[in-house]
Amino acid sequence: MNADIEVIFHFNDNRTLYEGFRPSHLIDGVNLTTGVHHYYDTSNTEVKRTIEFIAPEYYPNCLKVGSIIEMYDGSNKIGFVEVLRVLNPILEE
Repeated sequence: MNADIEVIFHFNDNRTLYEGFRPSHLIDGVNLTTGVHHYYDTSNTEVKRTIEFIAPEYYPNCLKVGSIIEMYDGSNKIGFVEVLRVLNPILEE
């Protein structure tokens, strides 16, 4: 696992979470990218864990601590994440 960011997940519903869930993320307010979610404790709708993005080199320097990233499953907004730590220096603003 090569996590790019550590986040708190905020979901709009009480969906069943599973390791490897791959929703779309509005990474820089303009571009959507897929991110693989890594969960360790799925006991509630606010979960602190990591995301590994697909091809982060295509959207460098776009995240910082406190950034908010919307999440989508198809065209449905399912929640957002709040960035706690940027682990991949390519992404750091």
